[in-house]
Amino acid sequence: MNSRTLDTSPTAGPTAALDTASACWLKTLDRLERTTVSDPAIRVVQRGVRSLPLGGMRDLLRGRPLGHPLHPVLVQVPVGCRLSASVLDFVPGTHDAATPTPLTAVGLAHAASNVVALACYTASLTARLRGNSAKGRLWALGGMAAVAVIGALGGHVAYRQAVGAHAAT
Repeated sequence: MNSRTLDTSPTAGPTAALDTASACWLKTLDRLERTTVSDPAIRVVQRGVRSLPLGGMRDLLRGRPLGHPLHPVLVQVPVGCRLSASVLDFVPGTHDAATPTPLTAVGLAHAASNVVALACYTASLTARLRGNSAKGRLWALGGMAAVAVIGALGGHVAYRQAVGAHAAT
């Protein structure tokens, strides 16, 4: 067997499990893409965004001067802050150092995941302020899981659907 060939046999263990999880994730996303349940809400948001008098700002936000969308650059700070906060949650003596930050979103499912993450981090902050750091850490862990989903959805939209991608001019 070539070293680059993927072994998907039942004895492959973690590789087969990862392949199965990946296929399940993509199938779920394909189903989400085909659903029309959220179309009315999407149309309202689209009309609102399209009605903004952005002018040249639209090209800046789409990243035309950079040659790629600006969103991937902008999300690095809040995602990094959340990841750092989660790491600090498990470093002895730093439990009070983790504080959540809001995150912007692209796409309805992506945005909904952000709402979940924000709710988890808000619950985390509330628990910490009330002196329950253990509960705060658990809520933050849930928030970090939501952030992972946000990233996966964002990556799907950016790379599989190529939303926001355009030819460099």
